[in-house]
Amino acid sequence: MNTIAVVGAGISGLSIANYLQKHNMDYHIYERRAKADLTGHGFLIPREGIEHLAQIIDKDSLFKQGNFLKKYIKYSHKGKIIAEKELNDVFVIARSSLIAILTQNIPSEKISYEKSVSLGPLGKLLYSDGNSIDSEIIIVSDGSRSRIRREVFKDENMKAVQENEVVNIIESKEIAACIEDNFMKFHHEDGGLTFGILKLSENRILWYSQFDHEKYKIDETYSVENLKKTLSEIFKDWHPLVSSIIKESSYENVHLWRVYELEHLNAFYKDNIVFVGDAAHPLIPFTSQGVTSALKDAFTLTQYLIKEENRSEAFRKYETERKPEIELHIRNGRTLLDQFLRPLHQQTENTVPISYK
Repeated sequence: MNTIAVVGAGISGLSIANYLQKHNMDYHIYERRAKADLTGHGFLIPREGIEHLAQIIDKDSLFKQGNFLKKYIKYSHKGKIIAEKELNDVFVIARSSLIAILTQNIPSEKISYEKSVSLGPLGKLLYSDGNSIDSEIIIVSDGSRSRIRREVFKDENMKAVQENEVVNIIESKEIAACIEDNFMKFHHEDGGLTFGILKLSENRILWYSQFDHEKYKIDETYSVENLKKTLSEIFKDWHPLVSSIIKESSYENVHLWRVYELEHLNAFYKDNIVFVGDAAHPLIPFTSQGVTSALKDAFTLTQYLIKEENRSEAFRKYETERKPEIELHIRNGRTLLDQFLRPLHQQTENTVPISYK
């Protein structure tokens, strides 16, 4: 029997596994997707997240895989600078790179890929064939639309936010050479449409578009060809850098993200089940705090599991410590969403799209 079962091998699942591994605690990770599917696009990580990562991975390896950003520059969609703000140790990295780094410290026998699990009677995990997984504790890290969370908290209200997001990475030395190490974000004057650019390396650029889905009817049914055509039309009159990135990008691995949030946070635990990362508290993308919050959840939960003999007391202290900060990020995220939906002249000029506590 494994003492701890971890559901999900994304950032939060691998983060908690690294902390458990560091403290020689018995665990096993169950991931429903194939290892090759765990790619995705990228993250912004503020200083606090880097400090927590440094406790479980080699910082030099991390820094080789991403880029520190010097300042945030807010532009109009035509390229006029609206505001600039220095950034203090904000790091950008591709999701695939961070996943690879976090996986390095986990023995291969500790992760089972393509293993879909569900919650059965008496708080036991079940494989798809109905066989049970014996574990004393279940740590759930299966994402913002967690299936296990919905099984535990059947009355939760998960609602769509008035914003969707397209995220992609372009490989282009020529375009990357034109971009400094800044967080560049272009805003349409009418509000509800932005285009962000983040340089990952000398030949890789992470870009994303946030859009009011009530104005721009783009959804998961779009084919690769239709998505590129639609985005090319939407951004054709924007600054040439934006339109060139749209034009030159491949869309085979583009991610179209429908954003949801919980109307009210659930408890972070119930009986022998405890939630971390997005499974506990979905954060809308304006906060840029997903990775850092997952890391802090993992650190805090592990510390209380070590200190407290009583499992329920460890869970209670974990929730008591983490919930107030998460609620702050949720409020900040909703404020940033409100700013995004306003016309440019009504937005606060120096607002950085990162939630700080």
